[in-house]
Amino acid sequence: MRRLLVRYGLAMTSVVLVAFLVPLGLLARSLAEQRALAEARQDAQSLAMFIGSTTDESRLRAELLAVNRDERTTTVFLPDGRVLGAPAPRTESVALAELGRALTARTSAGAEVLVPVSGPDGVAVVRTAVPQAQLTHGVAQAWLVLAVVGLVLLAGTAFAGDRIAARLSRSVRDLAGVAEKLGAGDLSARVTPSGPPEVASVGAVLNDLGDRVAGLLADERALVADLSHRLRTPITALELDVDSLADPAERERMAGHVRDLVAAVDTVIRTARQHERRTPPDCDAAAVVRDRARFWGVLAIDQSREMRVDVPPDAVPVGVDAGSLGAALDVLVDNVFQHTPPGTGFRLEVQRHGAEAVVAVSDEGPGLADATLTERGSSGVGSTGLGLDVARRTAERVGGHLEVGVPAGGRGARFVLILPEAGPAQA
Repeated sequence: MRRLLVRYGLAMTSVVLVAFLVPLGLLARSLAEQRALAEARQDAQSLAMFIGSTTDESRLRAELLAVNRDERTTTVFLPDGRVLGAPAPRTESVALAELGRALTARTSAGAEVLVPVSGPDGVAVVRTAVPQAQLTHGVAQAWLVLAVVGLVLLAGTAFAGDRIAARLSRSVRDLAGVAEKLGAGDLSARVTPSGPPEVASVGAVLNDLGDRVAGLLADERALVADLSHRLRTPITALELDVDSLADPAERERMAGHVRDLVAAVDTVIRTARQHERRTPPDCDAAAVVRDRARFWGVLAIDQSREMRVDVPPDAVPVGVDAGSLGAALDVLVDNVFQHTPPGTGFRLEVQRHGAEAVVAVSDEGPGLADATLTERGSSGVGSTGLGLDVARRTAERVGGHLEVGVPAGGRGARFVLILPEAGPAQA
């Protein structure tokens, strides 16, 4: 923006300079020409007055020698046809002047001034020739001065415009930096309003927006924490019910589920209380898939579903925390159980494709009847339709995306989370 503003200033100044300096240059040329012609006319008229006051030819020749000492040359055409002074041809202009008319005419070498003088023997013509160099004397210097003035003005405009643009662009850069920090989750970022009143007002509005967003998030965290605490009572009752189960295996299985629920609630409470900006930790996608496969394996056995897990032995680090990836994976696996009949097999897999990691869930069911079911709020079974949207948003938050297709066998549905790989996964 800084360079653009300077270019605009230079363009406007150039237009003004052209509008003023070019006419001044033309005026300087016209004045130089008029000055040279006026001096030539003065020479011719003074010699014409001398001719009219004397008939002594020797004095006339001496006067011509005195006049013809510079670049201008003067010639006298006498009525008897003789030519005194500087040699010159008898042109049509001379013939016209012999009719008694004073005139100024252009020639190939410059210009000529002709003055007729009437006498007892006829009309004599005094001709003073002005070379082109005298007609343009001083014009080049005038143009040079005007060019220097124009360059100085352009340089001053560039300097002043750069200072003004730097101040304005600095204010806009500060606004952009704070806006970027707010967008990244740093709600404590604020800008010191500066620059023109319009830009300063934007800074004040941006600060007010940060305050309002921070307040809304604080209220939301307080509400989530309050709701999470309210879950403690039913969870405690559930723990008591689990403890009363007679079957030890069933009691242990249900107790594990309750512990997972308690851990999830604790995570929600800690997250709600976490006010500072957080960077989502990386995780090992292969480890997350293996862990969730153990969780869903119990239900798969209960419904006679064949579950295949294909993950590499090495870690596959991705730029999303394990909780978010596990929640997204649960959504995709839950869709298999919700939308395919019991006995339908499914597969969990993790692959590497260049700088991306692929986490896929595919099944052998009837497939998707409508591709729009992956959109937020769309559901074909009366649910909210938010599940797949959660998975999609999890991928998009870290620069990935969700793809929906058909497995290699051509039957069923395949949901793929494309996630950018990160550095070594956190322990």
